[in-house]
Amino acid sequence: MNTFIDMLRNISPEVYESLKQAIELGKWSDGRKLTQEQKELCLQAIIAWEMDNLPEEERTGYIGQTCKNQAKAPSNLDESLFTPAKGTLH
Repeated sequence: MNTFIDMLRNISPEVYESLKQAIELGKWSDGRKLTQEQKELCLQAIIAWEMDNLPEEERTGYIGQTCKNQAKAPSNLDESLFTPAKGTLH
C-alpha cells in the first residue's frame, strides 16, 4: 500500500465498524482515548470507505433532500416543546 487511498480501499467491513465505533465512543476498544488526529483520520477513513461501499442515503452526514411542501411538521406536534423553559439562563 503506497498511499492513504490505497489503504482505504483495503479496509474490511469489520475494520470500518471498529473505526466507526471508536469515533462514536471517543475511545478505542481497549479503552484508550482517541487523539484529535486519530479522530480526524478515522472520520476521513469512514467517509472514504462509505463512498465506495454504501449507497448515498446510508453514508455518514447524509441529509435527505425534501421539497418544502413535503417538510411539514406533524399536525399533532406540541409547539411548547420548542419554547425556552422558564427560569433558565438560556
